[in-house]
Amino acid sequence: MARVRITQVRSTIDRPQTQKNAMKSLGLGKINRYIELEQTPAIAGVINKVKHLVKIEEI
Repeated sequence: MARVRITQVRSTIDRPQTQKNAMKSLGLGKINRYIELEQTPAIAGVINKVKHLVKIEEI
């Protein structure tokens, strides 16, 4: 599987609770923090939910 680096680039202030929960499940919470994860269908679904708040790079 491919690895991806997910970086938070926008704030979760004034966002729906479901998007806040998705960011927390990814392990993000502050701008410019990043996490490297394996690209799985479950992770892809969470990323799709908050794609406007994060930057995704393949490693």
